Amino acid sequence: MGAPLWLGLFVVTWIFSSYGREFSRAIDARWLMKYPSGWRLPLKRDISDAMKWLVEDATFGLFTFKEFTRGIAWLIELPYDFVRSAVIDGFTVGVGSDAAQIAPALSWIAIIAVVVAIGRVAKDWRLAALVGGCFLYLAVFGQWDSAMVTLASVLISVPIGVAGGLLLGIGAYRWPLFDKILRPILDLMQTVPVFAYLVPILFLFGFGPVAALVATIIYAMPPMVRVTTLALRGVPTEIREFGAMVGCTRWQMMWKVLVPSAAPGLMVGVNQVIMLSLNMVIIASMIGAGGLGFEVLSSLRRLDIGAGLEAGIAIVVMAIALDRLSQAFAVRPTPSHEEQVAHDEADLLQKAGLIKRHPWSTTVVAVALVTGLVGLLLPAAQSYPASLTLTTGPFWADLVEFINVNFFDQFEAAKTFMLTYLLLPVKRFLLGIPWPWGIAIVTLAGWKFGGWRLALLAGGLALFIAANGLWDKAMITLYLCGVSVLIASLIGIPLGVLAAENERANRIVSAVIDTLQTLPSFVYLIPVVMLFRVGDFSAMIAVVLYALAPAVRYAAHGIRNIEPQLIEAGIVSGCTRWQLLRKIKLPLALPEILLGLNQTIMLALSMLVITALVGTRDLGQEVYIALTKADSGRGIIAGLSVAAIAIILDRILAASARNARARLGLAE
Repeated sequence: MGAPLWLGLFVVTWIFSSYGREFSRAIDARWLMKYPSGWRLPLKRDISDAMKWLVEDATFGLFTFKEFTRGIAWLIELPYDFVRSAVIDGFTVGVGSDAAQIAPALSWIAIIAVVVAIGRVAKDWRLAALVGGCFLYLAVFGQWDSAMVTLASVLISVPIGVAGGLLLGIGAYRWPLFDKILRPILDLMQTVPVFAYLVPILFLFGFGPVAALVATIIYAMPPMVRVTTLALRGVPTEIREFGAMVGCTRWQMMWKVLVPSAAPGLMVGVNQVIMLSLNMVIIASMIGAGGLGFEVLSSLRRLDIGAGLEAGIAIVVMAIALDRLSQAFAVRPTPSHEEQVAHDEADLLQKAGLIKRHPWSTTVVAVALVTGLVGLLLPAAQSYPASLTLTTGPFWADLVEFINVNFFDQFEAAKTFMLTYLLLPVKRFLLGIPWPWGIAIVTLAGWKFGGWRLALLAGGLALFIAANGLWDKAMITLYLCGVSVLIASLIGIPLGVLAAENERANRIVSAVIDTLQTLPSFVYLIPVVMLFRVGDFSAMIAVVLYALAPAVRYAAHGIRNIEPQLIEAGIVSGCTRWQLLRKIKLPLALPEILLGLNQTIMLALSMLVITALVGTRDLGQEVYIALTKADSGRGIIAGLSVAAIAIILDRILAASARNARARLGLAE
């Protein structure tokens, strides 16, 4: 099936899109354009009824489901309250007006001392200064209290997410059947929008920090499961054989041989859990998490760009500190046998006791005690003085006002041009496609790139969307995603090629991309809305900025990984620099570019659910409305529909990348 046939199918689709409504009315077959309500699946109602039954009537053995969820909430809330008391609230006895504080929280100086000590132990003084500076920034810029609430959430969600992911990953490694069952569940967890998690969790656990923690754990756990399985499978055979030779039991083999050997790889999973937990803080604030996420969300609602950016930057600063610490522990070398023996001998020779054996721990404890006592007399030692805080809020607000006043006409002209000649034509084209023809095209694409199994999967998922009455909203989602990914690719792929070809450009591009990747997704919405108001164009700009990074990184990676001999052969053949790029480098990098396109689409879809806050009318809005109404059935079906689009595009692009590798002789 070549290009002429695809071109022919596009022409037929354009004719259907342009004249389908008139044709359906002429033959009295309006069902071709709108899926009949009588044919729709009653899944929304069934899911809502099932959730209601779970909460109100379900009983499992001696406990009702409601008691079970309350038990989970209590197990999570107990350590969360303790950590929150330690870092922000202080320890109290009694309730309400009768509550009396028995011990203050750790002072801001003590917490900075703790992270500095961890940084020094993990690596060196440079890391200690970096993480200490990050936490000092939080205090100086007036974000300390909110940051500590967020830190308390991270300190609870990360260990639970890591432990749960580790156990599930071990189960997948040990039992192949469990791995086969778990893999599609993980795929679904990573493709269903985060907002969709919130709806049933809100229904089951109510509004509050516990519900937010549960949502964060579910969102952050899948990478740990995958990393655990891969790390255990990557343990060298010699180590396994050595464990068997010394007579390890199955339990000893896992926990004393395989897991310690896989520790560096497992730390990568820990790092991912930390980053995803921080990425979740704004979304989780919608169901009661509080902290920095609530500050960003409330600033967005007030269109207060200064406060929103300050809180968003505070999240980035905390993410940098925790990311660097986890990476340092991940690459921390294991001491050799000789070093360990020398260390043990030194411990035995030290007669000075605890302080010399554990200098950092005792120093931290001393700082905490001293600042706690001094804080009783001098409040500045306990809480950073409000009079010494700085703010950049007025600067950002004035900057946006200056841009709006002086460049309003230019921005409006660019917005009108894009809406008139790109966004609206694509939207009309996709909304005009009859749903049976759309399902047929998706099925045909699946068959072309992946065979009959992919055809059945793609066609079935497309039919699922239509059968739940969400075809039009899915087409709007597809239109916004398609345009955003197109623009991100047109910008990102050339930047990736430039970064691969020029070291100076690589440093600049990498710095910009790293910055874009560390900003929380909600932060993109604040300046975009302030400059362009709400609507599809604002959503598109935010999605492009958020989804740009994979297009750049994979294009650069693909160019750099080309065999040098192939490039030398082109040079010897007399290729110019442009011919070398166009005829050798880009074709050979195509599989990597397609994988980057895949990741760009996944990020675009996840961001589109968030852009429902700025006025889009797609599946993201369905999820958001369901969240505000606590309609679990509506939210889950809308979330599954977004996941269906993601799975269709993911499988087709992955198959395309495999086919491209095979054509180029690069298939593994």
